[in-house]
Amino acid sequence: MITPVLYGPIGRAVRKITPFLEADALGAYVAALSMWSAAIGGTVKVSSRGSTRPVLLWSALVAGTGRGKGTALRGALHVLNQPLGRFLVTHTTSGLTSGASLVNHLWEQQEATQETERGRDVRSLVVEEEWTEVLKRVKRDPSFTTKLRAAWDGATLRNTTKEEAQEIRDPALVLHSHITPSDWAKYVGQSDAAGGSYNRILPFLLGSAPMLDDDRATLPAIDGGELADAYGWATARPRMITLAEEARPLWRIVRRYARILGETLPQGQAVFIERTAEQTLRVAACLAASECSEEITDETLFAAFTLVRRSVQDAVRISRGADAPKKNRQPLTLADKVRARIELHGGRATSSQLLPYVGATADEVKALAEVVVTVAREGKAGRPKTVFTLRSDFSGHAQRPKDAPSPRPAGTESEGNRPTVVRMDTYRPAPTPASAPPRPVSQTTAPVPQTTINPFRALL
Repeated sequence: MITPVLYGPIGRAVRKITPFLEADALGAYVAALSMWSAAIGGTVKVSSRGSTRPVLLWSALVAGTGRGKGTALRGALHVLNQPLGRFLVTHTTSGLTSGASLVNHLWEQQEATQETERGRDVRSLVVEEEWTEVLKRVKRDPSFTTKLRAAWDGATLRNTTKEEAQEIRDPALVLHSHITPSDWAKYVGQSDAAGGSYNRILPFLLGSAPMLDDDRATLPAIDGGELADAYGWATARPRMITLAEEARPLWRIVRRYARILGETLPQGQAVFIERTAEQTLRVAACLAASECSEEITDETLFAAFTLVRRSVQDAVRISRGADAPKKNRQPLTLADKVRARIELHGGRATSSQLLPYVGATADEVKALAEVVVTVAREGKAGRPKTVFTLRSDFSGHAQRPKDAPSPRPAGTESEGNRPTVVRMDTYRPAPTPASAPPRPVSQTTAPVPQTTINPFRALL
């Protein structure tokens, strides 16, 4: 399991509250990074191979019920609530279940801030703590995934209504969601991921939530001065973050890693990690902005790469087996069913005990080579019954010869009529006369003449 580096002032703040948090520290760190990217997304961009990209980080905490997803989110709010001022209060929403509602939400916010001192503001943080309910509804609206892709890319979003056309340029929308592994496999389809709708989201499997000895403990206060300064620096004017020269060798490794991984994994897993390189660059830009830097250093890029590699590992674990061919169980043959029912009834089954359970007629069962059919009558005036047994040639158990005496109940045999004890030495190769030691014969066990038939083979 890859352990991400909790980097920068956000990482230090998360590490400080971790001993008092009943949740995986990774969940709090990821949620805080998504919030931070939404807060600076309106002004901060990153340069990638000559093109400008937003620094928006979409994330999903994947864990079972009661595994600390909500607690991790509250830990992230505790870290960033003070440094980001009123941003989280005024820019957080949920329940966008259609493409039209997504665009309309951003458009209304744009209109409300158009005449303010800072100008239009199209930043938005969508937090879906019950993402499964949203995914169930968005299946009805094919435009939702299209708008979702455009929002992550920072492309222009448009709605055409009866009154007027709604248009949002350079949107800064971030999605942070919670979901269980089973619901991810069920509702986040491979076809949507292959189209790019959900491979823009970084999924993280959370570990078990620790249990604190004192449940009255509260989260310690965080000195948010460093992050507050970074937030002011990032939003004061447009910032363009680029790779430092020292980070370019590692960047080439990251790109190679993403290419090789995408070509070697099964298609059902590879679709979720196609944007590994760009996700790494976005995370690194967010971490650089938290330190008021317009350059991504080698150390910053490495910290970002450890986080994205962990997400890649978790994405593969969640989707593992999606491409594996399902093993079809071979249906039991009629002979197998008949044999099982007869053995269930002690080697002798009547028509009522057999036919209704094997789905065949009496004639079909009689046609089986290993089945013997007899008619037994109970008493002189009794109704005859058809009885099915197995031939001795097909039985998996040793058959007792007809002339062999039936076993007596324990304690009823006389001293001179004890049961014969079969000794393993009887069926071993006889030693040569020169090396054969004399073998004592038990006084209570009669010697058994050596025979060529080994009854133990019938038990194998």
